[in-house]
Amino acid sequence: MMSLCYIDSPVGRLAVEADDAAVTGLRWADAGERSRERQQSRVLAEAMRQLERYFAGRLRRFDLPLAARGTAFQHRVWAMMSAIPWGETATYGGLAMALGSGPRPVGMACARNPIPIIVPCHRVLASGGKEGGFSGGRGLPTKRQLLALEGVVLL
Repeated sequence: MMSLCYIDSPVGRLAVEADDAAVTGLRWADAGERSRERQQSRVLAEAMRQLERYFAGRLRRFDLPLAARGTAFQHRVWAMMSAIPWGETATYGGLAMALGSGPRPVGMACARNPIPIIVPCHRVLASGGKEGGFSGGRGLPTKRQLLALEGVVLL
């Protein structure tokens, strides 16, 4: 059974989805979206608890079961993003080199990440420490806000 919950965060209202076993998605809720919360699973309750701790600066690594839908390549990119420590960054090119790929496919996998923040695509930058892109929330301002929350200062 799927469950859905909302959390108001410093980067906007988030909708978190889970089934009985794992978190399946996180997205920014539409402004007019009504709370249609369903029965909350244990996994979803734990995800909400961890997100609240993350935004309060008391959680540096999420420990949740995840079930993102994607290709094998996307899953490899998402696993590498998940390994980037809190407060640190990687580059599209660096991830691409480690995967034997190019930066553009890595960037596309980042953009298709169905569980942003928890799978920290905001920690991936363009070459030279430039922002790159971000498809969540308000785009680059949201990426900057998430990085600042983790103490990362972009030049």
